[in-house]
Amino acid sequence: MPRMRSLAARLPPSTTSSNVRGDWGTIGRLLPYLWRYRWRVGLALSFMVGAKLCNVGVPILLKHLIDSLGLKPGQPQALLVVPLGLLLAYGALRLSTSLFTELRELIFAKATEGTARSIFSLYSIVPTLIEVVLVLTLLGVKFDVWFAGITVIALVVYIGFTVVVTEWRTKFRKLLNELDSVAHSKAIDSLLNYETVKYFNNEDFESRRYDESLEKLRKAQLKSQTTLSMLNTGQQLIIAAALVLMLWRATQGVVAGHMSLGDLVMVNAFMIQLYIPLNFLGVIYREIKQALTDIEKLFRLLDREREIADAPDAVELQVRGASVVFDDVHFAYDPVRPILHGVSFEIPAGKKVAVVGPSGSGKSTLARLLYRFYDIDSGQIRIDGQDIRGVTQGSLRRAIGIVPQDTVLFNDTVAYNIAYGRPGASPAEVEGAARAAHIHAFISATPLGYETMVGERGLKLSGGEKQRVAIARTLLKNPPILIFDEATSALDSTNERAIQAELESVGENKTVLVIAHRLSTVVDAHEILVLEQGRIIERGRHDALLARGGRYAEMWRLQQSAD
Repeated sequence: MPRMRSLAARLPPSTTSSNVRGDWGTIGRLLPYLWRYRWRVGLALSFMVGAKLCNVGVPILLKHLIDSLGLKPGQPQALLVVPLGLLLAYGALRLSTSLFTELRELIFAKATEGTARSIFSLYSIVPTLIEVVLVLTLLGVKFDVWFAGITVIALVVYIGFTVVVTEWRTKFRKLLNELDSVAHSKAIDSLLNYETVKYFNNEDFESRRYDESLEKLRKAQLKSQTTLSMLNTGQQLIIAAALVLMLWRATQGVVAGHMSLGDLVMVNAFMIQLYIPLNFLGVIYREIKQALTDIEKLFRLLDREREIADAPDAVELQVRGASVVFDDVHFAYDPVRPILHGVSFEIPAGKKVAVVGPSGSGKSTLARLLYRFYDIDSGQIRIDGQDIRGVTQGSLRRAIGIVPQDTVLFNDTVAYNIAYGRPGASPAEVEGAARAAHIHAFISATPLGYETMVGERGLKLSGGEKQRVAIARTLLKNPPILIFDEATSALDSTNERAIQAELESVGENKTVLVIAHRLSTVVDAHEILVLEQGRIIERGRHDALLARGGRYAEMWRLQQSAD
């Protein structure tokens, strides 16, 4: 796959045979993707064969050119027309080889898009195999069988040596990649958390830790390079030995009168043309094996069932008033640790319901379930009477807007991050959302205004600024259902009151679920739910809950005394 990283480590040597079977199975699964480009594939194969025929024809033409130059004194000069014609034909064949190769790449470019891109690294091997067959046939027919025999033996030894050594050194390459990833991660981690590093005066500690990673990486690089040099040296030794043997046989033939000087030149040219592509066999072999591994992992991933999938008969959510009902909802991320125990409540259309309670009580889980990031274990969640498991996820999520507790921004401009709520929104609409979220003044005060970069994950903004960008983003989306998950938790009291007033204005005629820690932000809610250990232990309006003197009243007193 283009720019795709390795998805898993290579299987151990004991699984080689099954791995080979798996490789052919993966290629088989790719064929349907290529079938749609079958005419392109066929035409590209034709150009590939044409290129190899021209390539094989070059040494033959060179042989005739050399032999035709054996003019003796007194021969007519008209005979020089023959070498000139051969020279022109030689140039034409050279040009045709390149032309056919480029046409092959051009025609096949469309078919190599998408999932099939990596596997056609095979095009680096198939042409070589075609050329090998052509050369072996010509050597065996025109000369004695030893020429073909030496070539075959050299090819078998070369390929066997390359495969064995490449498989052996794979573990060193894998270790090098892992150590490089570790060193990179440590550097990025310490840079992103530079404030923490400085808080604890640990610059030297981080430097030593990074240096240790670099030293391990250096040793792994040395070992990887050493084994690569062994591979390259062995390959060149095999090629050199084969060339020497071939030229020795050809020289003997010339001395004995069985071969001409042109034959000697042709054999040498054949060998050079044949063995040069083999220099890349190790690289190509690794690329193909890795590509097949990546594609096989991709198919395995595609075969997995999605945790949350639309029902076969799912329909679009029809929002009328946008009332939300949780009906006896039970849920657990892990079966051994239930989160919600029979939670039931209703948010009437256009009303606001708040959920309060200690950390870990399951408040934020309600938002995730309403968004259908997870499916409930039992019970129902309905919007305007429609079970959300029976509607499409796309239509469900278009109807809901959320300001999460932990705001994550893209490493782009402020305008981009706000406009992410509704891609394609005009600058005026983006500015309007920013004004509603009380962040326009801050943005305008920066030198670049809305084109200010926020940094990775919003690093250049304060917590409150990030939260207001998130609020603006949700306001721009303008959905009928709003979720505020600790939406003002990162703001100071002054900004909290200002934004709270705006949220109340924006929430008019919308169905709002507020998940809050500060009780002062939910006193006007239609109903307040007190959630504790996954159960609703109290419910009612603010005044009624205070008068009851229960858990809510206790939380209120604690927060008031703290304020």
